Amino acid sequence: MICSVKQYSTITNGSDIFLRQSTRPPMQRSLLLPSLPVQKSQRSVISVQKALHVSAIESFGSPKPRTSLIKCQAYEADRSQPIESNIELPKADTRSEAAKKLKIGVYFAMWWALNVVFNIYNKKVLNAYPFPWLTSTLSLACGSLIMLISWATRIAEVPKTDMDFWKALFPVAVAHTIGHVAATVSMSKVAVSFTHIIKSGEPAFSVLVSRFLLGESFPTSVYLSLLPIIGGCGLAALTELNFNMIGFMGAMISNLAFVFRNIFSKRGMKGKSVSGMNYYACLSMLSLIILTPFAIAVEGPAMWKAGFETAFSQIGPNLIWWMAAQSVFYHLYNQVSYMSLDEISPLTFSIGNTMKRISVIVSSIIIFHTPVQPVNALGAAIAIFGTFLYSQVSPLRSLASRRFTFM
Repeated sequence: MICSVKQYSTITNGSDIFLRQSTRPPMQRSLLLPSLPVQKSQRSVISVQKALHVSAIESFGSPKPRTSLIKCQAYEADRSQPIESNIELPKADTRSEAAKKLKIGVYFAMWWALNVVFNIYNKKVLNAYPFPWLTSTLSLACGSLIMLISWATRIAEVPKTDMDFWKALFPVAVAHTIGHVAATVSMSKVAVSFTHIIKSGEPAFSVLVSRFLLGESFPTSVYLSLLPIIGGCGLAALTELNFNMIGFMGAMISNLAFVFRNIFSKRGMKGKSVSGMNYYACLSMLSLIILTPFAIAVEGPAMWKAGFETAFSQIGPNLIWWMAAQSVFYHLYNQVSYMSLDEISPLTFSIGNTMKRISVIVSSIIIFHTPVQPVNALGAAIAIFGTFLYSQVSPLRSLASRRFTFM
């Protein structure tokens, strides 16, 4: 341990301090670093073979300047508790902890609110203008444009990428594109609440794919947590008043695609030094390039024009606002979720994602007046509860496995 104490114009340096019984006469405290008080009954020893860290140095003034008392606190580097000399570790900065909790709370509130707003406007657009392929393309295009402007104006740091990065990102983008379009197709056919109930079954797909395709094994508690997820989703599907097979299969395909997206991301993107927000921006741009030709082939400009004229005659200028809002809010809620990744643990993120689905389901039922039977609500509650249990026991709660937030 090395400590330096400045007292007037005199500098006193002390090193390699031993606490031991001394037979020498006491030295004047105004000239040398004072010894720590040692009781004869309890002898304290600090080994010089282990590094010491000064945790606090306090100076207490007295009426006589030359007799000021210097209090030095220290602890050994390999010990989690103070050594036996009544030395206390410094207290944590409570203000910084409170500020961090407030920041996380703001992120979560914005994440949930933006996601709810996106789902509402997305469903309004699809009800009036049922072209899910174009709607999905506009969402990716808007996010890509926002990030390009952010990079050009230096609001966000431009990522440093190479050809290997884009090669590793390509299979991730393919899976992301399929999952995004499938979820949008599902919402165009069924209620928002039903789509999110089915999508809460994604953990079951994750475990099954990892078990049978990747050969990974899981503890019994993980398999048990899947029972309420599968049972709840099945009960909700059987009792859905406005059940549609295309909407159901769209949500199921979206689950499977997002599982493969996470697997490809975990394996191919390991070691790539790109921030979460820039990673998602690159993913959106590559997905936009992949999706655009397929959207043109499946729907096409002729259908888009005819459908827009019909919808605009019925809705009016609000249609344009709805389309712009759903595209902007899609990017914003994803961006906020990525900003929260560096602030929270995987478990906290999993719980937050579960609570997000609950907020979307409840708000969509209220806004769109979706008819819900008691049995259907029970199935949704069971599925959501199973997702929560899975987040508690799953060993896949790593940063890579929850790198994305889902629609």
